[in-house]
Amino acid sequence: MIKEPKSRAIDQWFDNPRKDILSGLVVAFAMIPEAIAFSGIAGVDPRVGLFGAFLLSVTIAFVGGRKAMITSATGSTALLMTDLVARGNAQGEGLGLSYLLAAGLLTGVFQILWGYCRLAYQMRFVPTGVLSGFVNALALLIFQAQLPQLGVTMHYGEKIVKQSTENSLPQGSQVLIVWLLVIIGLVIIYGLPKLTRLVPSQLVAIVALTFISVGLKSKGLDLEIPTVKDLGQLPTGLPTLGLPFGRLVDGKVPFGLETLGIVLPTAFAISLVGLMETFLTQNILDEITDSNSNKDQEARGQGIANIVSSLFGGMAGCALVGQSVMNAENGGRTRLSTFFSGISLLIMILLGRSWLEQIPMAALVSVMITIAVSTADINGLKNIRKIPRSDTCVMLMTFSVTMLTTPHNLALGVISGVALAGILFSRKVAKVINVSTKIINNEEVHYQVTGQLFFVSQIYFVQGFNFHDHPAKIVIDMSNAHLWDQSGVGALDQVIKKLSSGGSKVEVVGLNQESLNLFDRLGGQETSHA
Repeated sequence: MIKEPKSRAIDQWFDNPRKDILSGLVVAFAMIPEAIAFSGIAGVDPRVGLFGAFLLSVTIAFVGGRKAMITSATGSTALLMTDLVARGNAQGEGLGLSYLLAAGLLTGVFQILWGYCRLAYQMRFVPTGVLSGFVNALALLIFQAQLPQLGVTMHYGEKIVKQSTENSLPQGSQVLIVWLLVIIGLVIIYGLPKLTRLVPSQLVAIVALTFISVGLKSKGLDLEIPTVKDLGQLPTGLPTLGLPFGRLVDGKVPFGLETLGIVLPTAFAISLVGLMETFLTQNILDEITDSNSNKDQEARGQGIANIVSSLFGGMAGCALVGQSVMNAENGGRTRLSTFFSGISLLIMILLGRSWLEQIPMAALVSVMITIAVSTADINGLKNIRKIPRSDTCVMLMTFSVTMLTTPHNLALGVISGVALAGILFSRKVAKVINVSTKIINNEEVHYQVTGQLFFVSQIYFVQGFNFHDHPAKIVIDMSNAHLWDQSGVGALDQVIKKLSSGGSKVEVVGLNQESLNLFDRLGGQETSHA
């Protein structure tokens, strides 16, 4: 690893201190509601998401590959944890969190591995249709996760209904009040930016709805609507180091193959989905700041940050698009802004714990609905008629596989989309190959081959030859073609044999050196070629 010059390392931290500190403070305010809300999606106490947000931000400030990018608990990773946490809680109290932390440790190991394997390089080949399907599925899953807090439980079935008391979901007359508060929150979030952007509209909505809720209670109107306090325990002190492994009776999971088998699918999915969202965010910041950053270092940094977060009781996460863009727009440019956002968040949650507990869940629901809307590829959906059908099919495949799998699997959706994109691309490439015929005289025919000859184009290649006429000499000119694989070699070999069997002398010319070497290794031994 090349060590950076001292002056450059200092610039990465203290080149823009005043704006970085102010921007980090603003971002910290915006991180709090999301960290709490994402904890609710995952099914753990708010302190898990808040500790994760603090630990991830502080750690990535030192080891990340992109300056001024904000890493925290996110909706995409939280959604993948839901079923793992539920499975653990069904086995015993506290086991859901222990499984989550174990999965976070394994996620970190995977991401460090992906960094050394240069997964970022491979991510460059993920088509736009896959990314569109990914974000649309993510947006719908985030929205669906808010339905129970809106009193809508049909999508989730009897399981949620039976747990409604335990989860303190709104019931009866509370539902109408929650809907009214959510509508007010949405009006503030979307309306305030038209007047001023000095403060985050999401933060203003949370403060306003909290004052409304507390104010009505002080007037003697006991709303009894769910608040953050009903989600679980908020932090009362600094995070402490600990491992999720131990005895089941102590709320820990055993360290062994059985636990590995349980957390492996979730950890694998989080590692891929988290890095995909991180790389997307990284690209956006690179464009905003007109700079380049190291994605392989960022992948390793994300892995280290997730390991640190899991060791100290925080949930795994990845880069946040909204907060990262907010940081850049507010002037954040160095690692100091990322570091200070984490420190500010910890100070605020420790000093403002009593206030945070009074935030109505309706406020967080309004925030999460706006996140779902901003996450979706709205422009892509508007222009779906203009987009090539192949891209639309890839988007729908990614979206459908994600939504139809149980539990919803974003990673599997992405893999399915990439696979379909590869098949459709191969079909397009297959038709690019062309075989033209030039009759020199009754005794000699030339075939000019243009394009790429491999497994999907072989059928079109073979169809370009006339096997019924048998002139004395046939020349196959491959000057403008390339052999890529065994199927391509087999197709050329097949053509040579068929033409030769009719009595023609076949001569292959123009093979480039790479194609010639491949044909020599894999082609038939009975024919000659030049």
